[in-house]
Amino acid sequence: MSSISDSLTAQQTWRTRWALWRNGILGSRKFQEWAARTPIFRSVARRKAAGQFDLIAGFVYTQITYVFVQTGLVQFLRDQPRVTTEIERFLDLSAHAAERILKAGVALKLAESPQDDLWVLGEVGAALSVNDGAMAMIRHHQLLYRDMADPLSLLREERRGESELSAFWTYASPAGAAGQNAAPYSELMRATQPMVWQQILGRYPFEQHKKMLDIGGGSGAFVEAVAGQTDTLELAVFDLPDVVPLAAERFASSPLDTRIATHMGSFREHPIPAGYDLITLIRILHDHDDDVAQALLAKIYELLPARGNLLIVEPMAETRGAEAMGDAYFGMYLWAMGSGRPRSLHENSDMLKNVGFSDVKEIVTPLPIITRAIVAAK
Repeated sequence: MSSISDSLTAQQTWRTRWALWRNGILGSRKFQEWAARTPIFRSVARRKAAGQFDLIAGFVYTQITYVFVQTGLVQFLRDQPRVTTEIERFLDLSAHAAERILKAGVALKLAESPQDDLWVLGEVGAALSVNDGAMAMIRHHQLLYRDMADPLSLLREERRGESELSAFWTYASPAGAAGQNAAPYSELMRATQPMVWQQILGRYPFEQHKKMLDIGGGSGAFVEAVAGQTDTLELAVFDLPDVVPLAAERFASSPLDTRIATHMGSFREHPIPAGYDLITLIRILHDHDDDVAQALLAKIYELLPARGNLLIVEPMAETRGAEAMGDAYFGMYLWAMGSGRPRSLHENSDMLKNVGFSDVKEIVTPLPIITRAIVAAK
C-alpha cells in the first residue's frame, strides 16, 4: 500500500500540490474564523460564505423564479405597478402567501417595492421579461428537477435513458423521434434557439456561400434569420420526418417558400443531402454521445466540397467565467436527457481534425456563456 502512495506522491504536479495546500488552509475552521475577523480578508470570507450558501439554496431560488414565470407574474408586474391585493387575486393566494413570494422575489431582484404596497419588476425580473427563451427553459426545467430529485439514482448507468427528460427529447434516442410527437420539443427549441444563433448573426459571412444546409434545423427559425442577412444564399433544413413539416408550414405562402428547401431524414440512418458548401450545426453536436457526434462530423466532411465550411454554434465546456454552465449545468442536463455531453472548444476542435478538417477556428461571440462558435474548412 505504501508503494502506491509513494508513487502517487511522486506523480503529483504543481497544480495538485497547490490544490492540496489551498484545501488544507481553506478547510481549516481556525483559518475561516480568523479570516472572518480580519478586516483585510473579511470581504473575501463573506463572499466565500455567500457562495457556499448559494450551493445550498440554489434549488429554492430556481423554484421562486418558476413561480414568477409560470404564473405570469413577471408579465403582470411588467404591464404596470400593482398593489398587493391585485397580486393576491392574480395568484389566487392568501395575503401572507403573496407577501412571502413577493419578498422572496425582491431578494432575488425579480421584484421591487419602490413605495409602500406597490410592486414592480426588479432589475433581474425586467431583463427576464423580454427573454422568451429563458422563460421557456424555466418552465421546462420542472422535468429536470423531478429527474434530479434523486441524483445518485439518476447517475446509475442502468437508469440512463429512463428519465422524464429523455421521454421529452425523443430525437436524442437511438431510434430518433419516429412515431413520437415532435411538437413539444420543437416548440421549446423554437423559443430557446434564438438565444444561441443570435450570437453568430453578423459575425459570420454567410454571403460568401452559395448553398447552406442546417442539420437539425427544426422549424426553420435559424435559416429564416440567415435569409434576412443575404439575398443570394440558397437555404435548406434537414431534420426528422416529424419535425420538417413544421418548417414547411412556417414558410408556406411566404416569399421564402421557394427559397428554402426541406429534407426529411435522420443523420444517423439516412444520407445527408449533398451539394451544400456550408453546413451548420446549431446546438446539435453536444446533444449526442461521442460516437454519434464523430460519425456525423465524418459524414459532413465527406459531403462538403473543397473549401466548404462547417459552422458549429453551441454552449461549450471550460468557457472562462462560465465553467459552471458547462460541466455542472449541461453536464447533468444532458446526462438526464440520456444523450450527449458538454465538450470544450479543444475537444470539438480535436474531433473535427480527427475526421479530416485541417483549418479549424473559433469565431468570438459576444456572450460565450450562452454559446461559442467554431468554423471548420475542408
